[in-house]
Amino acid sequence: MSAKSNNLSKAKLEKNDEFYTKLSDIENELKYYKDHFKNKVVFCNCDDPFESNFFKYFAMNFNALHLKKLIATSYTGSPIVGKDLSYFINSNNSEKIQNKKAYKVTMSELNDTNNDGRTDLEDVEEIIKHRIRYLNGDGSFQSEESIELLKDADVIVTNPPFSKAIEFISLLFKYNKLFLIIGDLNWISNKDVFRLLKENKIWLGNTSVKEFMQPSGETKKFGNKCWFTNLDILKRHSFIELYKKYDPIDYPKYDNYNAIEVSKVSEIPDDYYDVMGVPITFINSYNPEQFEILGRRGDLEWAENECSFFTPPSKEHQEKYKKLNKTWRVQNTYLLTNDGIPKITYARIFIRRK
Repeated sequence: MSAKSNNLSKAKLEKNDEFYTKLSDIENELKYYKDHFKNKVVFCNCDDPFESNFFKYFAMNFNALHLKKLIATSYTGSPIVGKDLSYFINSNNSEKIQNKKAYKVTMSELNDTNNDGRTDLEDVEEIIKHRIRYLNGDGSFQSEESIELLKDADVIVTNPPFSKAIEFISLLFKYNKLFLIIGDLNWISNKDVFRLLKENKIWLGNTSVKEFMQPSGETKKFGNKCWFTNLDILKRHSFIELYKKYDPIDYPKYDNYNAIEVSKVSEIPDDYYDVMGVPITFINSYNPEQFEILGRRGDLEWAENECSFFTPPSKEHQEKYKKLNKTWRVQNTYLLTNDGIPKITYARIFIRRK
């Protein structure tokens, strides 16, 4: 795995979850969803309203998107929580500024508060001054207050903490919420997330995110960062153009699965309707009207109990392969060389044409 891809794993280990999304990346993705926000309550539940570009995007486009309401909450564990409160709250405000206390901001309208003939960031700032409300808890997405806000929201849009991403997704489905969130393509290695993809309950968005900002001002680059959503988009109904023809020489079968190896999504054969193993990047182009997802390699429980095309080698051969390659595992896809040596492939998803 590359150094860039490892950044996510390090974030999880170190609980270094302060990665802020650039406004340009938010704009590039959310332009595809404008119709989904009309008359909706949008909740950014991992977003300090004074720092988050998610809140800034929705606040500035409140009228253009015809939002019903916008809510954002801060988290006490964030190093930037409360940092800019003194700028936005008038010094004469009777409410004492508590720099490390979580708060929420709710917007139900965006008006020209300074009468300059337009609505802009100055109007947003003026509204925020009077809409700050401190929370009793820490403001985390798992807190009671945040969950109550989530229950009343229509769409959740945010960049959740990297170390708690799976818990975050589980919460969204527990309360049956529409969402658009930033995640990592490697999430599909998680059994629960993959099941949601397989059942067409979650899919990838339109764009990728290459870098994030940290509180220090440092830029962090990542690989495989993308958007996950259950909001319907045109891309999800676009068919992959297939031009290759099946040839058993070009598409060898795995030794342990009755499926052919397709090393590139662009090389999926047009005339093959049986099981294929494809790179996980296939998810970027997946159209449930064109293909069905059957499973993924690496899941031993699924392979042994549910997979009808799993063809494990004999115990004798398994011991032999382990000696030849210490990383060999019976549930991982591999091809046999002419010398009988197992050649393990990269991560694969099993698919079939409809």
